[in-house]
Amino acid sequence: MRILMTGLFALTLAGCASNVVTDYNSSVVFGNYSSWAFAPNASASSYVSLDGSRVQSAVTRELQQEGLREVPEAEADLLVNWQIVEEERLEQVGVGLGFGFGSGNFGWGLSAPPPVREIEEGKLVVELVDTETDQVVWRAASRRYLREGQSPETRRELIDEVVDEMFSKYPPGLD
Repeated sequence: MRILMTGLFALTLAGCASNVVTDYNSSVVFGNYSSWAFAPNASASSYVSLDGSRVQSAVTRELQQEGLREVPEAEADLLVNWQIVEEERLEQVGVGLGFGFGSGNFGWGLSAPPPVREIEEGKLVVELVDTETDQVVWRAASRRYLREGQSPETRRELIDEVVDEMFSKYPPGLD
């Protein structure tokens, strides 16, 4: 019974954990912003990737729901800068092996850890930049990752969910 209660408690805590982390400039009055535009693409390529289109669509939808209107870059109060930051992490696959022997309070053991593989993932980061000061005034980063093997529909759904959660914390201070 104690194991069951501990498991339920752990699941409850995991459900309360946020999938995004936000930060903002507390001296900014976010109500003063009424328009936005995407920041100019800093990459050398003039093409928007498939995931980039999904991110831009989700951000556009969320900012429109916040009552901000999209305008040309020169007229915008805020510039939206976003990127998918690639990260590598190690993941254990399979199980470790071990054996031991002994008697009483003394024994010997030998074990091998499970095999490890390197996985590349992409974390979405969205920043809002004040065009007058060229300072980031709000930033959100996802704790959920895009993986190369995900289907296009799964990637779109994940991006929509993450961007929705990001902008549920905008403007800050309304929680």
